[in-house]
Amino acid sequence: MSGGRTTLAAWASSHLGEGPVRVHGAPTAAGRSSDTLLFDVGTEGFVLRRPPATDAFPLFPHYDLGRQAAAMRLVAERTEVPVPVVRWYEPDPSVLGTPFLVMERVEGVPAPDQPPYVFGSWLTEASPPQLAVVEAGMVEVLAGVHTVTEAGELELDVPGGTPLRRHVEHWRAYHRWVAEQAGTTFPVVDTAFAWLERRWPVEEGATCLGWGDARLANVLFRDFRPVAVLDWEAAAPGPPELDIGWCLFFHQYFQRVAVRYGYPGIPELLATERFVDAYERATGHVVRDLDWFLVYAELRQAITSIRVSGRAVHVGDRSAPDDPQDLIIDRPHLEELIA
Repeated sequence: MSGGRTTLAAWASSHLGEGPVRVHGAPTAAGRSSDTLLFDVGTEGFVLRRPPATDAFPLFPHYDLGRQAAAMRLVAERTEVPVPVVRWYEPDPSVLGTPFLVMERVEGVPAPDQPPYVFGSWLTEASPPQLAVVEAGMVEVLAGVHTVTEAGELELDVPGGTPLRRHVEHWRAYHRWVAEQAGTTFPVVDTAFAWLERRWPVEEGATCLGWGDARLANVLFRDFRPVAVLDWEAAAPGPPELDIGWCLFFHQYFQRVAVRYGYPGIPELLATERFVDAYERATGHVVRDLDWFLVYAELRQAITSIRVSGRAVHVGDRSAPDDPQDLIIDRPHLEELIA
């Protein structure tokens, strides 16, 4: 690690400005999909993201940092959505051992993800007017991202006649990889995909750029307003309902977990009808088939959770379940939805 920090310091001093380089390590609220480091060059703060180590039981088979950089630059160029400035994308792994992405650091407070913010955080302490500001900010972010209607370079490279079809096929391919890595099958996931096929939206609607991981935990806030929108690795064209469904589903999911463990959570935040109404007023887009997109969001989280739970087994944090499908976090709720 010290050798890697020395290499980073040498690279940063020659590419990002003059002054001493100080590497601080990972942020305390960092997610688990990428390796993140904070460092300073002189008085400027930066964030470096790189793929996890190959032996770290990665959540995904591929980590395309170039795609993240392209999405963030596109949003910065065409919208007012606050995204960190991308200062460098280096695809050459010989520089630091892996490809990496460097962004300017933005000072703000995240909505905690580990443990979820509904268990106790600045959001649970916020007043109703402050929560309204948070919610309005999320609507503004989604409305802003969705003004980008040309994002061909971010199209998913999988078969499919429409952006939504390619999106689903991308996640179907991810499920095949997860199941292969686990050495088993997950019938409830197959059933959920079949449920989606039987109820496929008659009209897929307009296509726009999707953030891909639209949730409170991927935003930095200051005075309850978004100041940095993070985690663009899943950005791709598709209907706006992809982001709306994911945003609403994830808060509902955290709220269910909070109640299960005896916490009140924040049931008044991101109320579906109010959020959709605000989005429609901001964009003029009529939200369609939201129940379908909420189930699709739950299915995507279920597939990812298999890998998250599998990693916990791998490192000894939990025992392998007798039924591999119990690796799916919130499995009963998914089964209830598609029953």
